[in-house]
Amino acid sequence: MNLPGAVASPMTVPQETDGGSAETYVIATDTTFAPFEFRDSSGELTGIDIEIMEAIAEDQGFQVEWRSLGFNAALQALSADQADGVIAGMSITDERQEVYDFSDPYFTGTMTLAVNEDQGDEIQGWDDLQDKRLVVKTGSMSEEVARERQDEYGYEITSLDQTTTLVESVKSGNADVLMDDYPVIAYGVQQGSGLVTVGEQVEAGDYGFAVNKGRNAELLEKFNVGLAELRDSGEYQEILDEFLASDDEAVDRSTFAGLVVTAMPALLTGLKNTLIVTAIAFLIAMVLGLVFGFMKISRNRFLRGISTAFVSVFRGTPILVWAFFFYFGLPQLIGTPVNIWVAGVLTLALNGAAYIAEIVRGGVQSVDPGQMEAARSLGLGHGKSMQKVVLPQAFKIMTPSLINQLVIMLKDSSLLLAIGFAELLYQAQQIYASNFRVTEVLLIVAVIYFVAITLLTQLANFADRKINK
Repeated sequence: MNLPGAVASPMTVPQETDGGSAETYVIATDTTFAPFEFRDSSGELTGIDIEIMEAIAEDQGFQVEWRSLGFNAALQALSADQADGVIAGMSITDERQEVYDFSDPYFTGTMTLAVNEDQGDEIQGWDDLQDKRLVVKTGSMSEEVARERQDEYGYEITSLDQTTTLVESVKSGNADVLMDDYPVIAYGVQQGSGLVTVGEQVEAGDYGFAVNKGRNAELLEKFNVGLAELRDSGEYQEILDEFLASDDEAVDRSTFAGLVVTAMPALLTGLKNTLIVTAIAFLIAMVLGLVFGFMKISRNRFLRGISTAFVSVFRGTPILVWAFFFYFGLPQLIGTPVNIWVAGVLTLALNGAAYIAEIVRGGVQSVDPGQMEAARSLGLGHGKSMQKVVLPQAFKIMTPSLINQLVIMLKDSSLLLAIGFAELLYQAQQIYASNFRVTEVLLIVAVIYFVAITLLTQLANFADRKINK
């Protein structure tokens, strides 16, 4: 039952559990804001915010359906009643309180300075920032504080889009020091980011769980009661310690070997998804490519026109356009969501089919016309001549290009990360968004791609030799 004056959200639905019927709330969150929300080595959503909400849900007897959308998208989903609440390291500000109702604060944030490990002696605090280059996140509280203190300490300010970019700027020497949320930077230090925190911390305000103003008062009350229970039981502090305390695991994640060990499960999951979506898309592309390829060499002008239009459209437009269309645009046209696997397969298959159609056309037309004439002179019809004489020779000509197209499709699958498909490069982004070790993670990914493509090429060449010997 809702509290007086509360309006039930359309997203809140009852759900059967072992103990009977329990309400399920859709909770939106950010995608990568470690240690508050991020994906662990197995690809599961975790972090301080996630664990606190899950613990409160268990204590208060409701279910949580997570929507990992990104911070701005999460707020948009909440405003559009596509989510019941948002928990995403969200600062409680006067402006936001005009739009949202906030819970009791569940975390008091602070900001910190951070430098490369080898600069820890040179820069130890704010007094050492004279003529230094300081990087902050655009539109953040750290940017506001940095500008307030700029005249006093005499540093230069550069604003960048995200924490990962800040860290890479400092590590590459393009900036001397960064300022960002202390828990985020501290977690990266724990993961071996190569930075150290320096100087005094600056208060960044309280974080709160938000619902639309005047909506879901019952959920807000459950959060507050559950949060108080967590604090009293000590579970709240255990959750913070899990993500902020020193790491005593056997694997030293600060080393490259430790990074490989901890990152490999998620990367292998991404590789599996990459191989599966590529294989399915290639099979479909082969069928469509053969059909449109033969249509393009048909004597029927109408069929040639259809094939030419298909090839022109999909060869003349970027893959990303079709990825966004199939995943975001098509659902609006047909009125139903499109599974991300379906969107990914359609994107790769139709693009690949356009190129395979040209490979088929070129392969068939490369066979000496005299071969067809010789077959016809022996009494074979046009269809039999194509099947028995022309196509076997054309297929030998096409095979290297088809193998090359398979490799291209495997690499093009990385573009699907733009729609959130959990392929190899997407998993890599999730990893370095939490540990800030961009160069090392991308190096591991490059090696995995190289090994996978090399083995795939060798396998395809082996099949080619067996079939066309």
